[in-house]
Amino acid sequence: MPIIAISRGSFSRGREVAEKTAALLGHRCISREVLLEASQLFNIPELKLTRAIHDAPSLLGRNQKKYVAFIRTALLREVQWDNVVYHGFAGHFFLQGISCALKVRIFSDLEARVREEMKREGVTAEKAESMLKKDDEERRKWGLSLYGMDTSDPALYDMLLHLGTLTVDDAAHLIAAAAARPSFQTTPECRQRLNDLVLAAQVESVLIDEFPLIRVTAENGEASIRITTGLSIHSLLLEKPKIVEKVERLAIELGGAEKVRVSFDHPL
Repeated sequence: MPIIAISRGSFSRGREVAEKTAALLGHRCISREVLLEASQLFNIPELKLTRAIHDAPSLLGRNQKKYVAFIRTALLREVQWDNVVYHGFAGHFFLQGISCALKVRIFSDLEARVREEMKREGVTAEKAESMLKKDDEERRKWGLSLYGMDTSDPALYDMLLHLGTLTVDDAAHLIAAAAARPSFQTTPECRQRLNDLVLAAQVESVLIDEFPLIRVTAENGEASIRITTGLSIHSLLLEKPKIVEKVERLAIELGGAEKVRVSFDHPL
């Protein structure tokens, strides 16, 4: 069975849909567990990780990219063996290109979301609407800044489900039915692609603190690492052997790579 990633705006009842879907399929249902796993793996307070995926990019600066890399690693490790329903922000970004991951967007009318927030938070309709719009805008900016993608873009998802006439139970049954289709079954090719993503994420997480301008891809156990250092050409020529040795060692010993290829962008 596939991985199911459910994205939703605040107070859109996405959590209920995820839990119902997981119960129908007998899958694990995860959300905050990913943040807890990342917190434990990388010794970062959960609050900082939570802010990294909810606050607009300008509020956290350089650390946001690092924290997001940690969350991405934890999520990919959690879903690596499928049979899981993840609900939360960013799963649809992290799982792009994974054919056995069914990516679903749950949305509902603003009026319904306002009523739900008023009930849960005890605020006025005006305050609830303002909070929801601010949250939606921060998430949109987050996706555009880090991935160049808008969370409202339907191309990011395999299914768009509008809760209104459609109930939580209806949505869960539709998702479960789609998950059973051949298009979303785990194939050896999809499994390898996911393993490559996990490896690339692990290697990036190991190196990103020291090399924040780093890009990592992986294929069949080999990590390809491209680094922008900001060093002059002369300094890079002097430092390159030490940098390559350190990067290769960390990528293999801590990142799990079998082989490593290191390259450099031309300094400015």
